[in-house]
Amino acid sequence: MPVITISRGSYSRGKEVAEKVAAELGYECISRDILIEASEEFNIPEIRLVRALHDAPSALERYTHGRERFVSYIRKALLQHIQKDNVVYHGLAGHYFLLDLPNVLKIRIISDIEERVKEEVRRENISEEKARYILKKDDDERRKWGLRLYGIDTWDSRLYDMVINIKNLSVKDAADLICSTVQKPNFKTTPESQKIINDALLAAKVHAALVKLSPKSIVTADDGVVRIGDQDGVLDIKADASNEIKRVAESVEGVKEVLISLHRKSDDHHAVNPFHNI
Repeated sequence: MPVITISRGSYSRGKEVAEKVAAELGYECISRDILIEASEEFNIPEIRLVRALHDAPSALERYTHGRERFVSYIRKALLQHIQKDNVVYHGLAGHYFLLDLPNVLKIRIISDIEERVKEEVRRENISEEKARYILKKDDDERRKWGLRLYGIDTWDSRLYDMVINIKNLSVKDAADLICSTVQKPNFKTTPESQKIINDALLAAKVHAALVKLSPKSIVTADDGVVRIGDQDGVLDIKADASNEIKRVAESVEGVKEVLISLHRKSDDHHAVNPFHNI
């Protein structure tokens, strides 16, 4: 069975749609769970990580290799869930982390700004002017995060298989559209697509293990064989550092062999290179 990612803005009813789709299909529905797991990897309280995310893209820079670590840990946590299949994810940048993976249906939910303002006013008991300001600021910050951390514009419709304007649709209508689409053969899990996900997860686990030691490394995996390099193809490090990288990589469960210095080409679906636009 496939995986569904839903990108959404605040008060766009995207969360309700995600939960409805998951309920109808019997899928796991995840969002904040991934952030909690990432906060554990950071070894910092979740609330501090949440605040960092809402401050500005530069907020993570207060931590050593903060952006690299954040992207690496989030990717690993998400792929661990995705590997189990039957998942609806409506959290941070799922369309980015799973961009090149098969059997993933990528959805964007948009909503009329006036409807969003009304909902913000109702929930927060504030003026329309203040609600509009908050929503615009929230939209701008989300867009900045996408561009700064991931090098993508979350408003770019080319990232998604389907963009749904929920203005004239109910939550059930939108969920029905998604449930119908995800049944198409293109989104079914196959042995080939499962292998790609398994390789991607192993590469992500190794990268997360190495990110403090070698934050700019590029990791690929193929049936347990892990290759580690950098943007230029060869890690510019001393022998002692290379030995330590190899030792850490070999300690990751599932790794059969570690080859250091060369990496796959940029179109390799299994490559973990989350920093090319940072």
